[in-house]
Amino acid sequence: MTRFVFSLALLFSIGSQCTAGEWQTLFNGKSLEGWTQKNGWASYAVEDGAIVGRTAPASPNSFLCTLDDYGDFELEFEVKVDNGLNSGVQIRSKTKDVADGNGKNNQVGRVYGPQVEIESGPAEAGYVYGEATGRGWLTPEDRLKPHDHFKNEDWNQFRIAAKGPRIQTFINGQEIEDLTDEPIFETHPSGFIGLQVHGIGNRDQSYEVRWRNIRIKELD
Repeated sequence: MTRFVFSLALLFSIGSQCTAGEWQTLFNGKSLEGWTQKNGWASYAVEDGAIVGRTAPASPNSFLCTLDDYGDFELEFEVKVDNGLNSGVQIRSKTKDVADGNGKNNQVGRVYGPQVEIESGPAEAGYVYGEATGRGWLTPEDRLKPHDHFKNEDWNQFRIAAKGPRIQTFINGQEIEDLTDEPIFETHPSGFIGLQVHGIGNRDQSYEVRWRNIRIKELD
């Protein structure tokens, strides 16, 4: 198993925000117990101790979501994604109760909320997108610059800290984003975690994204 060692400075940067609780495992490595699929018909399965999401032709974005909601937390996971596939992890997300007039994303039941981008690089992995919120990127445009901290065709360690309106993201120990967004916090102070398999249109080629070692620590 690949393990990444975080510097003391990084740990203190996150840990100093509040008193932390105990780490909880969100994925037991054997089954999808505690998760449910929303939107789309991409497939999710457990293989070799990882959750494997596979694309399906003509499917919209698909999400494997926790049954529980989380507000302030630290989230850690490892992820590996095929080149050519866009993915992400929803945090504090919800499903729409009513249509909001936001074009193709206005359907009832649509997953929406903050998403931490997963994408082979150089690209925007680790930045924060407003999935189906009508806002596009929550990361300001002047900070939305492609980088190469994401290792293509390999496992990558993600760490996300959400405390109040502040969202911090790290990839392989490197801070990528430190975002404070009051409007998104007002609408999404808590919600589920969702593992996205992005739609690929009518392409016949199959793409995969894999997650493992998913754990969360709720914050006071």
